[in-house]
Amino acid sequence: MHTERQLEQGQVLDQEQVDSFWEHGYLRIPDVFCDEQLSAMCSEMDWLTQVWASDTDAWTGPWRQVYMDQETERKSKLVAMHDLHYYSAIWMRAVTHPKLVAAMSDLLGPTVELHHSTMHVKPPSNGHPFPMHQDNPFYAHVDNRYVDVLVHLDDTCHENGEIRFVDGSHKSGALPHVLANPDGTECSPHLPTDQYKLEDTVPVPAKRGDVVCFNLFTIHGSYINTTDEPRRLVRIGYRHPENLQTGGQSVNRPCFMVHGQRERKPGDVMFDTQVG
Repeated sequence: MHTERQLEQGQVLDQEQVDSFWEHGYLRIPDVFCDEQLSAMCSEMDWLTQVWASDTDAWTGPWRQVYMDQETERKSKLVAMHDLHYYSAIWMRAVTHPKLVAAMSDLLGPTVELHHSTMHVKPPSNGHPFPMHQDNPFYAHVDNRYVDVLVHLDDTCHENGEIRFVDGSHKSGALPHVLANPDGTECSPHLPTDQYKLEDTVPVPAKRGDVVCFNLFTIHGSYINTTDEPRRLVRIGYRHPENLQTGGQSVNRPCFMVHGQRERKPGDVMFDTQVG
C-alpha cells in the first residue's frame, strides 16, 4: 500500500500508478469521492435525469445485432446528457474536485483543461451495452494527452456492465472505426466486431466513489446491465490545453482550466466573448 510519504506535496498518484496508466492505458483510483459528496451527486443525478436527460436507443450500427438478440435490442436503452456542470453546481464542484484534478495533473502535467462531462446511466435489466471503440472518434484530438474519467456512483461488476479495456491498446494511436450501416447510412463509431471482442478485454470493476480513468486511444466497451438496479456513471474528459481538437463533440469550444495556467503562445488572442 502506498503511503502519503511516498508522494510529493499536491500529488495523488505515485510514480508506479502513473507508469501503470501510460503502460496499460487505464487506471482505477479508489475513494476519490466521499459518501457525503456521493449522496449529493446522486440526488442531483436523479434531478438531472428527470428534468434534462434523454432516454434513447443510443448507439446505432450493425454491432447491435452481434451484442444483442432482437428482443433485447428492442428494449435496450441508455439515459444520457452532456455537460452536467452547466446545469448543476454540485456537478461543477465534482468536475473540479481537488483530489480528482490533482490526479489528472499527475497524469497530464501542470496544466489541465476540462473538456466535457457526460452522464451514462444503464437502466435496469436492459441497460445499453457499448461496442468496442476508442473515444477519439467522438472528440478527435491530435495526440494522447487526454484522459477520460469514469466517476462511479454505483459499484460495478460483470452483471451490470463494468468498463472493460484492451490492455495497452492506446499505444496504437487513433484507429479507423466503422461509421456506416450496411445500407450506407451513418451510424455511431465502433470498431469491427469480428476483430475486436468484449471477451478479449480486461474487466475493471470499481466501487462507488472510485474513478476509472483511461486514455483517449484506449479501446474499451461494456456488457449490458442485467441487474434490477441502474448502473450510474459520469464520464469527465480532461486534456492538456495544447492538445488541439480536430472534430467532434465540443470542437472549437474552450473550457476552463482546472489546474495551472493557460500558456500564451505568439499569435494567441483572447477567446471570443460573442455567441454566434
